[in-house]
Amino acid sequence: MPSIRVLLCLIFIFLVHGSFDWLYNRPQDAGTDVPSGKLMSLSFAPFREGFSPLEEKFPLAEHIDEDLRLLADKTESIRTYSSLGGQQPTPDLARKHGLKMIQGAWLGYGYKDNTSEVNALIKSANENPDVVKRVIVGNEVLLRGDMDVDRLIGYIREVRKAVKQPVSYADVWSMYMKYPKLINEVDFITIHILPYWEDEPISVENASQHLEKIVKQVEDEARGIAPGKPILIGESGWPSAGRQRGMAIPGVVNEAKFIRGMIQIANRHGFDYNIVEAFNQPWKSELEGVVGANWGLFSADREPVFPLTGPVEETPNWQNRFAVATLIWLLAIVKYSKKLEQVSLIRMLAFFTLAQVFSVCLVTLADFLWYTSYSTWQRLYAVALVIANTALGTLLLQRSSDILIDKPGNMQLANGLRSGYLLFILLALYKTYGLAINGRYLSFPVEQFAIPAFGVIGLIACLLLKEHKLNSRSLAFDSLIGWSLQGRCNRFIAYLLSFAAIALILGESKAFMDGRDFIQAHPGLSEGLPVALTYTLYNQQLLSWLACLLALSLPFWTKSHLKQDI
Repeated sequence: MPSIRVLLCLIFIFLVHGSFDWLYNRPQDAGTDVPSGKLMSLSFAPFREGFSPLEEKFPLAEHIDEDLRLLADKTESIRTYSSLGGQQPTPDLARKHGLKMIQGAWLGYGYKDNTSEVNALIKSANENPDVVKRVIVGNEVLLRGDMDVDRLIGYIREVRKAVKQPVSYADVWSMYMKYPKLINEVDFITIHILPYWEDEPISVENASQHLEKIVKQVEDEARGIAPGKPILIGESGWPSAGRQRGMAIPGVVNEAKFIRGMIQIANRHGFDYNIVEAFNQPWKSELEGVVGANWGLFSADREPVFPLTGPVEETPNWQNRFAVATLIWLLAIVKYSKKLEQVSLIRMLAFFTLAQVFSVCLVTLADFLWYTSYSTWQRLYAVALVIANTALGTLLLQRSSDILIDKPGNMQLANGLRSGYLLFILLALYKTYGLAINGRYLSFPVEQFAIPAFGVIGLIACLLLKEHKLNSRSLAFDSLIGWSLQGRCNRFIAYLLSFAAIALILGESKAFMDGRDFIQAHPGLSEGLPVALTYTLYNQQLLSWLACLLALSLPFWTKSHLKQDI
C-alpha cells in the first residue's frame, strides 16, 4: 500500500504542475495584427555574439549580407548608427537587397574619431544617393554629455553643406525641448520615444497614448520655430527581457503589444517611424545589462522573438522546461521515496512538493541565465550558479527528509547548509547594494536565489509538520539545519539583509527622483517622494527580491534555543 500512496502523490503533483504551466503559458492576445506589408524602418546593428564595438571586434561583410537578406522582406529601410567600424559595405549590400538607408555618424568625445565618422558619412551619402535617403549626425550625444550643443551644431552644419540628403540629429525627445535651437539646424527632427526609459516609466497599456502625446508636444514646440518641419520617431521599442522599471515590465508579450500598438498609431496618424531594433545586441549587456541586449524583433541567433500576427507566447519553450523539471524531480523521488514510504500522506506530499519546487527553480534558473549570458565570463557565472543551487538544493532535500522521518540532525549536513547559506547571503548582499547604489541596468536576481529562499520556507514547513506548532524555536537557523553551530553573527546577518532591503527601496526611489523630467513634474521632496515610492513599490520584480531577502533573513532574527541535535 505505501507504493500506492507514492504513486498517488506523484500523479497529483504532476497534474497540478502541468496544469499550472499550461495555464500560465497560454498564448496571449497581443493586440491588433500588424497590417500586411513591410515596416517603415528598423535600427540595424549587425553585431553578433563575439563582436562588439567596445572591443573593436567589428561585423564581417558576410554577416551584414546575411542580416540584410533576412530583413529585406520585413522593412523598407534600415537605420545605421555608424559609417565606420566594419559597416562600410552596408550601402552596397542594402542596394543588393532592395533596402533604403537612414545612415548615421557616431559622435563621441574624440575629435579625431568624430572627424573620421563625419567624413565617412559624407562620402557614403554622396556615393550612394539611391540608397542613403537621409543622414543622422550623432546619436544621443547630448543625453550622454559627450559634447555641448554648439559643437554638435558645428558637425551638423558641416554635413548639411556637403550632402544633398536631408540631415538630422537623433536624441531623446526631451533634448529637443531642452535645446530648441537644434530645430532650426536640422532638415527633420529625429526624436527617440522609449516609454520604458522615461523618467516616469509608462506601462505598455499606456505606451501608445504616450507616443501620440510626445509627438504632438514636439510638433507644438517646432511650430513656433520652424512650422511644418518633418518629425521622425527615430527610436521606439520595448525590451523583451530584463529588469522592471515602475509600471514598465519587459517581456515578449509586452514587446509584441507595444510594437503592434505603435504601428497602429503610426499608420493612423501618418507618423514616420523607425523601430529599435532589428536584432538583439549581446554586446550591450556589458553597458546596459540584460535589458539593453533584448530590444530586437529577432534574437541574437536571428530567430523571431515574437510574431507580428496572432497570439504570442511569453515562454514558447515551456514544454521543454516542464519535461526537464519533471525528470529532475523524478530522480529526486527515486532517491527518497523508499525512505519516506512509512511517513504520513501529508508529510510525503510536502516533501514531493518541495522537490518539485526545487526542480522548477533550477530549470528556470539555468534556462534564463544561459539565455541572458553573452560572454564566456557570463556563462561561467551561470554554470557556477546552477552548480551552487544544485548543491544547496540537494542538501535541503536531505535535511527535509530527515525532519519528516524524525531523524536526528547531522553535524556534517548542518555545516554544509550553513556554508551554503552564508555564500548565498554574501552574494545577495553584494547584488542588493549594487542595485541600491546604481541599479539602472541591473536585473533583480530572483531566479538565482529562489532555491535558498524556498529552502527556508520548506524547512520551516517540515518542522511545523513534525512539531505540530510554529514557535521561535522552529524559525531559528540552528533548528532548521539540525545542529547548534553557535553562530555568533546570526543577528548581524539579519541586520545586514534588512538594511540592504531598505537601501534598495531608497536607492530605487532616488533613481526616479534624480530624473530631469521627474524633477520638473514633481519639484520638491514632499511632492516627488510619494510618486517615486509608488513606482518603486509597484515593481513586482523588486518586491519578489525583497521577499527573497526576507526569507533569507528570517532564521537569523531568532535566537537559537537548540540544546542538542534534532
